Amino acid sequence: MPSSPSEWDAKHGLAANEVAAEAPAGILTELWPLLPAGPVLDLACGRGRNALFLAGNGAKHGRHVTAVDWSGAALDILEERAKAQNIAVRRIQRIDETKTPARAGIDLLQVDLEAAALPANRFSVILCVRYLQRSLFPQISRALRPGGMLLFETYTRAQLDFSGGPRDPAHLLNTGELRRVFPELETVFYRELRAEQGIASLAAQKPRSENRHQNAA
Repeated sequence: MPSSPSEWDAKHGLAANEVAAEAPAGILTELWPLLPAGPVLDLACGRGRNALFLAGNGAKHGRHVTAVDWSGAALDILEERAKAQNIAVRRIQRIDETKTPARAGIDLLQVDLEAAALPANRFSVILCVRYLQRSLFPQISRALRPGGMLLFETYTRAQLDFSGGPRDPAHLLNTGELRRVFPELETVFYRELRAEQGIASLAAQKPRSENRHQNAA
């Protein structure tokens, strides 16, 4: 896997030449009707297949998405594709620059997520697809609004039995790990697949009230 912005730029540039359009992640197309309304954060968005799906001008989508990635080339490709689809797009300098977005569209932010600080209680939906940075887990939970939902999907160690994907075990989930790492959230959907690839998928929601379970007791 690439380990620097320049390596990711080269990878994204090559892929963009080979693939004109990319389908959004399966977990997103399966579960998007369950997603709460409000702003979206797309972590490690790459060339933007998920951001474009959610910010699309169709009546069913039309969300405001903050799309974050380390690769400037990936964000350039996303910007070009958004403009081609008549989706409003702009560059921002900070992840908390748009505090109360009222429009559909995509904000692009180039940042090293290893050094990023996610704003608390800001996003109704957070996507993290094909990216694993365990140090972000607590920040992701805090960045969700009450009632907000996380969609997380990435490779497990089972991927080592198949071609492609990351090979460093540090970038692969352990069996059952994804189910356990967001204890503050309530699991809505979970699965692990081992069929041509090793993938774990999670949809989890932040409780609307910290005292909900106590009040129900």
